[in-house]
Amino acid sequence: MGGGRHPDGAGPGHAAAAHRHGAGPPNPLRALLHRPGPQLLGELAAEFAGTMILILFGVGVVAQVVAGGLGDHDSIAWGWGLGVTLGVYVAARMSGAHINPAVTVALAATRGFPWRKVLPYSLAQTLGAFVAALLVRWNYNEVITAVDPGLTLKTQVVFSTLPGNGELPVGTWGAFRDQVIGTAILLLLILALTDLRNTPPAANLAPFVIGLVVVAIGMAWGTNAGYAINPARDLGPRLASFLTGYATAWRDQYGRLYFWVPILGPLIGGVLGAALYQALVGRFLPREGEPEAGRVPSAQDDHVRSR
Repeated sequence: MGGGRHPDGAGPGHAAAAHRHGAGPPNPLRALLHRPGPQLLGELAAEFAGTMILILFGVGVVAQVVAGGLGDHDSIAWGWGLGVTLGVYVAARMSGAHINPAVTVALAATRGFPWRKVLPYSLAQTLGAFVAALLVRWNYNEVITAVDPGLTLKTQVVFSTLPGNGELPVGTWGAFRDQVIGTAILLLLILALTDLRNTPPAANLAPFVIGLVVVAIGMAWGTNAGYAINPARDLGPRLASFLTGYATAWRDQYGRLYFWVPILGPLIGGVLGAALYQALVGRFLPREGEPEAGRVPSAQDDHVRSR
């Protein structure tokens, strides 16, 4: 076990050294996984992976509460917040971990992120959310079917948002207003927490604090529209639910087409929030060297700032 020697007398260290010097048969899988790829492809893969992690925890916790009866609203808020934190940790170094088209569009509109990357990033994020939602749907299939055999609005909220969470007297425009405001809050705080000219947390803590922002939004702004505040978070799982039996996935409890609200509202709110940060805070801060637009601070940035 552990660090013992092999029967032929060669230990693990010897085997590793032999591999480094080219001994033994080649490993095609290892070669494929370690082959460098195009920069943009790497960024898109990171956005896919980060958003997938976000949705695995976010939609997963809603499925556990709604279909499994385990937990409550606080569980959902913390599950989404931790999903954001972990998703950002996965993707931050490679792509900046937008994991949200509203973030990507806002950074392009106000911070110089390349517009040519906006659509690819958004598609990668939505695809990551879609795949994650399919995994949640598959894993919780027995429980969902048991509590809601007809796949109705009762469990549709596991995957996508509804005005008033499908129960409260909130209409389309009330939900739209909510999504604009909630996403504006999100973007204003993201920029405050990642602006090196401000007083951001240490680079390795920024994802955790951003996750706390999402927890806070969930606890304070979750009533009117379920705080989607992310077009990919809603559209990807909504499509997954439609393809797996939810015939009313595109509509709300009133029968109106609703899917556009958590897409358009966050896109508008994100730009407004980023513009507010720049107008109220950013333009008054001293100008120093900044990382590439759309990226979170790195440890090297912290070192430069502390010199």
